[in-house]
Amino acid sequence: MTDKRTGQLTLDIIGMHCASCVKLVERALKKVSGVANVSVNLATNKAYLETEKEIDLSLAKKEVEAVGYGIKDKNDSNKEEDPSIVEMEKARRRMWLAWSVAIPIAIWMLFEMFGGYWPDMLLYNLGITLLSTIPLFLPGIETLKTGFKALTRRTANMDTLIALGTTIAFATGPLGLILNYFNLPGIDNYAGVGAMIMAFHLTGRYVEAKARGRASQAIRRLLELGAKSARIIVNGQEKEVPVENLRLNDIMIVRPGEKIPTDGSIIEGQSAVDESMATGESLPITKNTGDKVLGATVNMEGLLKIKVAKIGEDTFLSQVIKLVSEAQGSRIPIQEFADRVTSVFVPIILILTIATITLWLAFPQSFSNLSNVFRPILPWMTGQMFSSPLSQALFAAISVLVIACPCALGLATPTALMVASGLGAENGILIRHGAALQTMKDIKAVILDKTGTITKGKPEVTDVIARSETTKSPPKRDPAEAGQSSSGSPRFARDDILQIAASAESGSEHPLGQAIVVKSRQNKLQLFPPKNFKAISGGGVTAVVDGKNIIIGTVKLLQEEKVNLHLLNQNNITSLEKQGKTVVHLSIDKKYQGSIAIADTVKEDSQSAIASLIRQGFAVFMITGDNQSTAEAIASQVGIPKENVLAHVLPQDKVVKVKELQKKFPVAFVGDGINDAPALAQANVGIAMGTGTDIAIESGDIILVRGQLSLLVSAIKLSKAAFAKIVQNLFWAFFYNVVAIPLAFIGLLHPIIAEIAMATSSITVVGNANLLRRTIIKSS
Repeated sequence: MTDKRTGQLTLDIIGMHCASCVKLVERALKKVSGVANVSVNLATNKAYLETEKEIDLSLAKKEVEAVGYGIKDKNDSNKEEDPSIVEMEKARRRMWLAWSVAIPIAIWMLFEMFGGYWPDMLLYNLGITLLSTIPLFLPGIETLKTGFKALTRRTANMDTLIALGTTIAFATGPLGLILNYFNLPGIDNYAGVGAMIMAFHLTGRYVEAKARGRASQAIRRLLELGAKSARIIVNGQEKEVPVENLRLNDIMIVRPGEKIPTDGSIIEGQSAVDESMATGESLPITKNTGDKVLGATVNMEGLLKIKVAKIGEDTFLSQVIKLVSEAQGSRIPIQEFADRVTSVFVPIILILTIATITLWLAFPQSFSNLSNVFRPILPWMTGQMFSSPLSQALFAAISVLVIACPCALGLATPTALMVASGLGAENGILIRHGAALQTMKDIKAVILDKTGTITKGKPEVTDVIARSETTKSPPKRDPAEAGQSSSGSPRFARDDILQIAASAESGSEHPLGQAIVVKSRQNKLQLFPPKNFKAISGGGVTAVVDGKNIIIGTVKLLQEEKVNLHLLNQNNITSLEKQGKTVVHLSIDKKYQGSIAIADTVKEDSQSAIASLIRQGFAVFMITGDNQSTAEAIASQVGIPKENVLAHVLPQDKVVKVKELQKKFPVAFVGDGINDAPALAQANVGIAMGTGTDIAIESGDIILVRGQLSLLVSAIKLSKAAFAKIVQNLFWAFFYNVVAIPLAFIGLLHPIIAEIAMATSSITVVGNANLLRRTIIKSS
């Protein structure tokens, strides 16, 4: 590893097991010149670096190795192997090797404890000591090395506690043999206890690795979705190539039943495509020539020719994997307290261990009397006798060392985040910032942008009104020639209105302008190229068409441009607006000539989703640039109260409305992620609506891939469930340590029981996080 990198880097860390490990690795990486910020995630075993300048990764590797850990080389020949699977297999082998010896040791110890006869106790002590070397110094050697290496750097981690506990226990074996040899007062042999502690410790590591592997399987499943090869046309012939060899603009052939190798657009053929992997949509989507398709989705029916549009890290699937990975590596505010505790946890336990030995040796009778009160009700303490005060002190000290568990604290938050982000991705909910899961619980108000959020965002022309006419649909015939009114001024027919308006809007990207252009093409009207085109935010457009000065937009815009509106039929306009239609007006050479009504259909699930939000106690607002009548008509269709309609809001003013509401309560803003970027950033939680194939990945804390409001309800359910799991995990992790450590201190926990309890606490936290998978987040 000699390459140099800049920007944002992700490193795979080897050998981390607890929250103290995280702190050690972070401290080591911060020493590397050029590293501005480091975030290490225990659940994913990854380090996320932000760099100010080019850094040498070989130096980073050296610093990490110095504290007992490693960095996986990006050029490793086994890079395709899932690190969680590799870790689990290593842990399994170590566990079985330890137990192959620990079980005979346990049988021997139990036989002796409950009255078994041994011709020579020296033989028993020698045998137990020799056997105990195997679990400790073969499968347990990595734990010992990491633990003691940390001490040499004047730091400590979870492995340090286990290493000290097992080493002290083992040391009583040879020490007892030496004392016996010189006929000195003896000491109880805890070497077998040390071997059992290591076996249980390695078992906990295996079960924890297995549970963490389940938690991280979302990314593994996403990686497995992609096609391995593609068929492309080269010199008129089909050729099969690996997906990584695809180039932009290659033409792919995809047959029915095959996965689409990468993102592209259809240039020939039509089919139904299963996009469930990307959007969570269970029904296949009909695709025609010109439509975009995503890599890893499945072509269900016809033969397709697809031009490659995105490759490598730019593809939708790669972006989703990156997003999920970043979310799993993020930290949330509630984790900060746990991090502060774990940063001092191990040093405090080391001090407490010294205090335990000191106090037990200073006041052996007092501590014995205290522990004897509870001894009859603790089966593992029945018959436990000590040959000396030192044996008692070591018994309690070993228990304190091995029962303390910063692991559970370190895993409480990241494992729940890992499961939640994976579960969300599987259901079309991409969590970009993990902190949103915590913030969501405080949200009281939800602001919904109208276009593309409540409505489909694909408006259609419904009515064209020539000056002073009644409301009629535009005729499907060739455009009439413009005539003259009785006053001598030009009079334009409806097709003329549509033709001129579409010509002016042909340079616009606004959905309303595009709807006018689409309608003119459907009517086979010839468009003129616009000149001096200018888009006016929240107002409309101005242009010169066929030598005429054209203004098309709101009444406010036409008034500002000093257009004569005395022939505007306000009754017709009001009637259309009450139907939820947006009406734009056309001026030719400063004279009003007609209006065009455009309707945007409400999404099928908007009404039920908004009803669900209101039932949950959210204040739901709709924000739009439409006038009040049109906005209220749409709001009434979906059940939003009139007083919660924010109309006449220009795009740049949406952030102002968010700030105003934030003075009353925390706000979530839901918008399209492109035009609404400032409002999304200002809101306490920004939720961007995707459209399946077109997602504003960089906008919002949460992204709804399908762009359906029902996913908003699901996202809220997921956020609440995930945060509840985090709180549960932190509670049990703290509760366990608060209860268990004092019990060990006063000698009420056998060291083996203490290690079982420690391992169980970590397994419980990870297992509880995995239960999040059972949460039903689909909106009802």
